[in-house]
Amino acid sequence: MYSLFAAVAFGQSVATPNRVEQVLAIKAGRLIDVDAGKELINQVILIRDSRIEAVGPAADIPAGAKIIDLSSMTVLPGLIDCHTHLADGARDGGDPLTYLKKTAAEVALESVPNARLTLESGFTTVRDVGVYRALGDVALRDAIARGDIPGPRMYVAGAYVTISGGAGSLSGFSPDVVLPWDLRYGEANSPWEVRAVIRKLASNGADHIKILSSGAVLTHGSNPSSQEFTLEELRAAVDEASHFGLRVEAHAHAAQGIKNAILAGVASVEHATMIDEEGIALAKARGTYLDMDIYDEECIEEDAKHSNIPLEFVQHDANLGQIQRENFRKAVQAGVKLSFGTDAGVCPYDVAAKQFAFMVKYGMSPMQAIQSATSSAADLLGHSDVLGSIRPGKYADVIAVAGDPLQDVRVLENVSFVMKDGKIYKQR
Repeated sequence: MYSLFAAVAFGQSVATPNRVEQVLAIKAGRLIDVDAGKELINQVILIRDSRIEAVGPAADIPAGAKIIDLSSMTVLPGLIDCHTHLADGARDGGDPLTYLKKTAAEVALESVPNARLTLESGFTTVRDVGVYRALGDVALRDAIARGDIPGPRMYVAGAYVTISGGAGSLSGFSPDVVLPWDLRYGEANSPWEVRAVIRKLASNGADHIKILSSGAVLTHGSNPSSQEFTLEELRAAVDEASHFGLRVEAHAHAAQGIKNAILAGVASVEHATMIDEEGIALAKARGTYLDMDIYDEECIEEDAKHSNIPLEFVQHDANLGQIQRENFRKAVQAGVKLSFGTDAGVCPYDVAAKQFAFMVKYGMSPMQAIQSATSSAADLLGHSDVLGSIRPGKYADVIAVAGDPLQDVRVLENVSFVMKDGKIYKQR
C-alpha cells in the first residue's frame, strides 16, 4: 500500500508551454490490488498527466484536484489481452481469402472500430499477434499512439513468421496466383530465412515476433496436429529476435510443436491446445507462459451453426475446444504461468471479457483470472514497470465495474468506466 503525497504537491495545476497539467483524484469504493492479491476498501488514486502518482486510503484530497467518484464501484487496472488481431479488418466469416477481395486501405479502415470496441470493453493494452497484410498492425498502433483514433495501447508483431503454405500463410487459392508482398512477407523455410524475416520485422517497427510452430484451425489446407517449423528454426527465431530486444510467441496446437517452442526459448505458447503432461512440466520448469484462448470455441461453434465459417475449419476444430479447456485445467493445477489471451477477431471485439468466467470454470480463482489479464500479462509483455497494476509511476490505465468481480467475475463483461493514460474514454 502506498501513502498519498503531501497535499501541497497536488494543490494546483502546473502550467507548461504546451499544456496545463491536471491532477485527478479517483475515489475507489473497492480497489483490486493484483500485486498483493487482495481487495482494498475506500482508496484514493491520484493521477498527474498520464501517470499514477499515489495510491492510498487517505481521506483528504488535495485542493484543486478534479474528483472522479467511483466510490460505489470496484476499480481495477486496465485489462490486457495478450492475443488479439485488431488489424484484421471486419469480422466477416473468418475466411482469410477475403483479403484477396479487399485493398489494404479497406482492411485498415475496417480495423478502426475493432480498436474502439476493445478499449471501451476495458482492455487498455493488447499484444496483437499478427496480420495477414504485413505491417497493418504497425500503422494501427501508431495511429492510436498519435491520438488519431481511440484504441488500446498496442504491442504488435508486424506479420506472421510462417513456412510457405503453413499456419500463417494465405492459402487456399490457385497455385498460379502470385500474392503481393504484404500477403507473403513472413514466409521462411530455413533458419537463415527465419532470421531474415525477423530482421525485416525489427526494422519495420515490430514490438515482438509471432512464429507458427504447428498447423492451424482457421487456415486452408492446414492440420492443427502437424509440426511445421523445426526446433532448429524456432531456436534461430528466438536468438535473432533477442538481438533486437524482442520476445517471441509461438502459435502451437500440436503437442510436439508446443514442446519444440518451449525448448527454443519462446516467451509464450499461444493456444497450447493439445499440450501433454511433458509439455506442461516443461512449461513450468522453463517459466514459459501458456496463452490459452479457451472462450473462442463458443464463437467458432456459433459461426458453424450459421455457416459463417468454412466447413474445412469446422473439421479442423472438431473436439479441440474441450481438449484445450481440460488441458487449461491441468496447467492451472500444475502452477504453470498463464496469461489472458482471447484470439479476438475469432469472436467479436467487445466480448473478450467473457473468457474470465471460463477461466474460473476450468480451475482459476477470480483473482487468478484477473491477474492473468493484469500483472501476469504485463510480465509476459516485459512491461511490468508501467503496466498491470495500480501503482505510482505506472500508466494511469484504470477501469471500474459495478459489483465485485471477486464474487462474480462476470461483472467484468460490463465495464462502466475506462481510463487510459489518464484520459477517460468511457463513463456511465
